[in-house]
Amino acid sequence: MCCENCCPTNFSKPRVSITPREDEFDVVDAEVREEAPKPLRTTPSVEIIDAPAPDVLTIREVDLCIAQNGSEHHTERFELMQRHEKLCKLVVRRGQAFHLKLHCNRPYVHGKDAISLIFTVKDEEKPSHGRGTLIGIALKDTCKELDGDVEWCAGIERVYGDFIEIHVKAGVAAAVTRWSLDIDTKLLEGGAKTYSLPSPFYLLFNPWCKWDQVYMPKTHHLQEYIMAEETLIYRGTYNRIRPVPWKLGQFDRDILDCAMYIVSHIGKVAAGHRGDPVRVSRALSAAVNYNDDNGVVYGSWEDKYSDGISPTKWTSSVEIMQKYWKKRKPVKYGQCWVFAGVLATACRSLGLPSRIITNYNSAHDRHGSLTIDIFVDEDGNRINMDRDDSVWNYHVWNEVWMERPDLEAGPMGSYGGWQVIDSTPQEPSDDQYRCGPASVLACKLGEVQKPYDHNFVYAEVNADKVYWLWSGPMQPLKLLKKDTYAIGHFISTKAIGKYAREDITNSYKYSEKSSEERDVFLKALRKTSHQFSRYYLNEEFNEISFDFELRDDIKIGEPFSVILRIKNRSDTETHEVSGGLVCETVTYTGKMNDRVKALKFLEEIEPRSTKLIKLDVTFDEYYHKLLPQSAFEISCFAKVRGTDFNYVATDDFRVRKPDIKISLEGNPVSREAVTVVVRLLNPLPLPLNKGVFVIEAPGFEKPLVLKMPVIPIKAMAEGKFDVIPPWSGRHTIVAKFDSKELDDVDGFLNFEAAPQPEDVLMNDDTHEIIARVDVVP
Repeated sequence: MCCENCCPTNFSKPRVSITPREDEFDVVDAEVREEAPKPLRTTPSVEIIDAPAPDVLTIREVDLCIAQNGSEHHTERFELMQRHEKLCKLVVRRGQAFHLKLHCNRPYVHGKDAISLIFTVKDEEKPSHGRGTLIGIALKDTCKELDGDVEWCAGIERVYGDFIEIHVKAGVAAAVTRWSLDIDTKLLEGGAKTYSLPSPFYLLFNPWCKWDQVYMPKTHHLQEYIMAEETLIYRGTYNRIRPVPWKLGQFDRDILDCAMYIVSHIGKVAAGHRGDPVRVSRALSAAVNYNDDNGVVYGSWEDKYSDGISPTKWTSSVEIMQKYWKKRKPVKYGQCWVFAGVLATACRSLGLPSRIITNYNSAHDRHGSLTIDIFVDEDGNRINMDRDDSVWNYHVWNEVWMERPDLEAGPMGSYGGWQVIDSTPQEPSDDQYRCGPASVLACKLGEVQKPYDHNFVYAEVNADKVYWLWSGPMQPLKLLKKDTYAIGHFISTKAIGKYAREDITNSYKYSEKSSEERDVFLKALRKTSHQFSRYYLNEEFNEISFDFELRDDIKIGEPFSVILRIKNRSDTETHEVSGGLVCETVTYTGKMNDRVKALKFLEEIEPRSTKLIKLDVTFDEYYHKLLPQSAFEISCFAKVRGTDFNYVATDDFRVRKPDIKISLEGNPVSREAVTVVVRLLNPLPLPLNKGVFVIEAPGFEKPLVLKMPVIPIKAMAEGKFDVIPPWSGRHTIVAKFDSKELDDVDGFLNFEAAPQPEDVLMNDDTHEIIARVDVVP
């Protein structure tokens, strides 16, 4: 069952039966095969048990040591590892020894028995040594030699009676996939048998192993970036940052199988390359979206979701990935934060340290110019060009941690560490909708030509926003304004170990207005060749200044006002200013939708005076034009007559939706029911109809749905249900609310469940959900 040089005897060629179906996980009886005796090749000189071995050593059963391996490999929370008896599957990490206990028909006799282990990638039709999909190793007499070995190896830990306890270590670059195991036993005097492990085992990346390419030196951070099953995704706008809870559920049923499936079958990563985190993460960024390859999530930004689920209604990756695993069809629908949530789940399940990143005022540079070019006419109206650039209120992507041996080190050393990957289908990369991995450090240093997609990521956080005056197809463009600070604000991720925002902007870019930031931008700009990567001058005019004023905290249901402050700094001159203020609804991707209200003005500004131009917007004027994420763009275009000076500016904001308040009635204890209360105050001047709470909570196999009656104006909706924390420690309850009149409302609660006394055992019959719904005027 192995190559000539891997074992003390000359075994036959592999006898592996490959079944390519990925969903075939039935437990089968172990197969024992006998071979004719073969000539001896070597004879070990040390004898552990001095006893005759009249028959070939036969393995009756293999104990996977689930509890011990799960604890040591940080895999005990996988649902695969928690199944009953023979349904349980082994999940371990490469580069680290795992335990097996072999139950034999008789005691092992050193010097007379030989054992070798044959590993094959489960879904490989023609496994081979050369591609690293067929591994044969001889079982060593001791485990002492395993510690410093980075290749596949195995050794005996101890022998007692009919049992042999062994340690097995997969190579640090081994394929991350499902592996079959055959164990060959031979008599050195002749005769052989083979035991086939009934089910394949799962091998993952190992960020705890210093030899693994994904090793994270600060291993305590892995409690956040590998083990944490809940996170926060930041949405909203730069001036109204909104944390949204998201359940990753990387250890839940079907998640690991789904992740491995999309790497192999959708991402089409050859089995021999599945140990390379660069290839795997790049493939995942393509496979999570449906474009090109029927991946996991079907993206849509059209606000038409009747044949699926609206992106704003998802609260978890689990349901999405389980649906995809069951039907092998894209799940409708997702937008950037949904793609990022699913991608983070897939990465963490495979052992890739991952976190979710939000960039506010994120540039989508379609032309590779490193500028976001906006065209307006003489009246300030936006001119739509073919394949317009855009600025998203926010964009969400992922980072994964790894070394980058494929990138030559730069002036600041290796480009390893955090790498950007993005599964939102924005622009093709090598003919597929994918992005990354792109080194965050390389982006900061303006290394835009390195693989993969550093130019696109650099533009997302560093592009300049440039306004052009368009006077006709045959007329030259005039640059009105160059905004070097508009793009890339408050780059955010969840902080380690707490539900708070960590600002990581400085890891992507130097401080705005710093000499380093401009030097890096010009360095990157010199490496582009697009026609808009050049500058023209708008006439400088310092006597008139303009400034927007907008109240930060505007609640949905309330009116709001936009104020333009025009100040004349001259001591002697009166200036005439004309222009307009416009309020429009906008998608979070920067696509203009409906005009809510506009105001034109013509004002004389006397010396040393200030004029306020005010645009008032009522609830009735904006409500029926409001898009799901409640975003507006305010724009202003103005001219100072008698000069060649034009002023243009835009700003985004969103009205704030209420939060769901969640509380506990009593102190939570593991494996005991505690009552949870969710409350929501109707903020609108009209009733809410057909309201629904969707709850994700510990112990729930699927979300709990609480249907609400009509919620009157200014009434408080209240729901109650019981939760049984399955273990002591930190837990999170996530709630989502939707109705015909108000959607995309959420809230979450973190709490600590106290441990049970040791003598109290869990009662499986207590997992009953009790729900009550009330509306309090």
